[in-house]
Amino acid sequence: MKLAIHSTLDYFLAEPTDLLLQVEAAHLPEQIVESGNLVLSTCDHFARMQAQDAIGERIWLRAQGRFTADYVATVDIQRRLAAIEGLAAMPPHRLPGETVPYLLDSRYCPAGEFHSFVEGEFGGTQGGSRIAALRDFIHDRFRYVPGSSTGDTTARETFVRREGVCRDFAHILITLARASVIPARIASVYAVGVDPPDFHAVAEVFLGGEWHLVDATGMATEGQMAKIGIGRDAADVAFLTAFGRADMNSQRIEVSPA
Repeated sequence: MKLAIHSTLDYFLAEPTDLLLQVEAAHLPEQIVESGNLVLSTCDHFARMQAQDAIGERIWLRAQGRFTADYVATVDIQRRLAAIEGLAAMPPHRLPGETVPYLLDSRYCPAGEFHSFVEGEFGGTQGGSRIAALRDFIHDRFRYVPGSSTGDTTARETFVRREGVCRDFAHILITLARASVIPARIASVYAVGVDPPDFHAVAEVFLGGEWHLVDATGMATEGQMAKIGIGRDAADVAFLTAFGRADMNSQRIEVSPA
C-alpha cells in the first residue's frame, strides 16, 4: 500500500534555539520512500545524523524567530504481514544482541514492576498469543482521551488511570511485553486512520525473528504505517525536541492512501 504524507510544523523561537527534528519517513527495505521533500525555514545550522539503531535520521538545527518545517512524501509499504497470534517468541538466550536493550526498563516503561501482573493475568499465553492478549486488554480497558497525559506520564501512571493518548497506549503495551520477556520498543509512525490526525506512536515487538508493529489504540494497522523512527520509549522518538523555549503556532498531519 502507498501512503501520501504531508506534515507541517510552525513554531516561534524567541531566541536562538537548538532543535532536534525527526519527521521524515525512514528509508527501509519494508517501506520504500518513492519521493520525499523537506522544506525548512532559514536556519543557522543544519546537520543530519542517524537516528536510533540507524532507523531514520535526526536533524540538528539552530534557528530563531519563526521556524517552519513542511514535509511531503509518498511511501510504498512492502512490510511482510503476519497474524501476531501465531508468532513465536525466542528464548532470551537466543535473542539477537540488538534486541536486548528492549527487554530492559526505560524512562517511561518500568517493566520490572509488572512481572507478577502479567503472569497472574496472562500466564496461560506466550509469544504472539501473549501480545495479542495484552493488546486486547489495553484496547478494552483503557480510554483514549486527548489531553489526559503529559510528557512526563509513565506507564505506571497510565496503568492506574486507565486512560491516555497513543504514546501512553504504546508505553503500556511495551511495558507489559517486556515484563513478559518479549523485546518491545516504541515506533513513531505516519498512519492512516489516526483520529485526531497527528504523529502516531505504537509498539513494535520482536517475534518470529522480526519486528512487528502493534497499535493498542486500534486506530492503525501494520500495513498502513510508515515508520519515522524507533526507540526505548517516547524520549527517543520526539518529532521535535527544543533545547530552549519553542511556542507552537500550528501543526498539521495528513496521511491517506496514495
